Amino acid sequence: MVSSLLLNPSPNWRTTVKGFAFRLFSSSRSPNPEQNSFTVSYLINSCGLSPQSALSASRKLHLVTPERPDSVLTLLRKYGVTDTQFPKILRPFPTLLLADPDKILLPKLEFFHSKEFTGADIGRILSSCPLILSRSLEKQIIPLYNFFKSILHLDKMVVHAFKRSPRVLLESVDKSLLPKITALREIGMPESSLRFFLRQFPNVLQLKHEKFHEIVKEVMELGFDPLQVAFINAIQVFVGMSKSTWEQKMEIYRRWGLSNDEIMLLFRTFPISMSLSEKNIMSTMDFLVNKMGWKVTKITRVPSCLCYSLERRIIPRCLVVKVLILKGLVKKDLGFVSVLKPAEKEFLEKFVIKYQNEIPELLNLYKGEVGVLELGFASEEMCGIKQL
Repeated sequence: MVSSLLLNPSPNWRTTVKGFAFRLFSSSRSPNPEQNSFTVSYLINSCGLSPQSALSASRKLHLVTPERPDSVLTLLRKYGVTDTQFPKILRPFPTLLLADPDKILLPKLEFFHSKEFTGADIGRILSSCPLILSRSLEKQIIPLYNFFKSILHLDKMVVHAFKRSPRVLLESVDKSLLPKITALREIGMPESSLRFFLRQFPNVLQLKHEKFHEIVKEVMELGFDPLQVAFINAIQVFVGMSKSTWEQKMEIYRRWGLSNDEIMLLFRTFPISMSLSEKNIMSTMDFLVNKMGWKVTKITRVPSCLCYSLERRIIPRCLVVKVLILKGLVKKDLGFVSVLKPAEKEFLEKFVIKYQNEIPELLNLYKGEVGVLELGFASEEMCGIKQL
């Protein structure tokens, strides 16, 4: 109950709160200008709020002395909150400064600390979801933590999930989380997939029930198998995408000659392909098709390659391979999968270290420390591939 968070300020405190989680003593009289001035000054100088944010917060919070808020800030710092994070916490939740540090805040902070949350983790979570400190430890935080651990098993996995989506800490286990997890189990999702889902995409559990079931139904109608991880990735894509954005992504792939059926096959093979930005899709496809000469149809059969960094992975590898082709050291029709798919260690062994006697500067080319011109190649020989 929110009433359990009722504070016990000393007689020199006067507070006025409108619509906030803590139920505080209120005054029938409006605070005088001096009190308001102190509150604004404290929020700016001690908490790092901008003048505009401090003025806005002062309409919900009025301080007389600094003792209580100072003790709150000191405790939060002790558990990992940085000064730069205070504005993010106090803009939406200024009445936190009136919480009893020992009775209200310490038990919750100590609970997080006992569950493998680092100070940095605590600061990150509270700056994203400060209202969790207004929730009951026994009725909200502990039950929700135990629910996640019952599926994820390891504390570090629960920590990972909460860091991915801190606001899930505000959700009700019985009313929000459990019904959604039960629905996924009923359609056949295995526990291993549920663990992946809860660890990587806990934000999906924050959807309203109607929206959640609508998306799950749509993903199933598209032919995704609940037994496969692609089913979960497809859900996440739809969660973050409007109908208009979906059509825009369809149009981007159409520009490269793909039919609607081919685009849907691409999506079913690798759902994340539809969440890539237009710039990412266009620049990567332009390089692979127009600079390297690889066919669109072959690229879309392995769409995960579209997620690779153009600057850090695709271009350096293609520069190396192009040089090897021009030197006659590898065949001209080398497939892009054999170039882009291998892990870095495997690529270096297969295409760089193997040929260092013939081309001593090959590793430096891969690292971007020398250019193709320094290796004696004319720019036209590289078919438009530019040095990073």
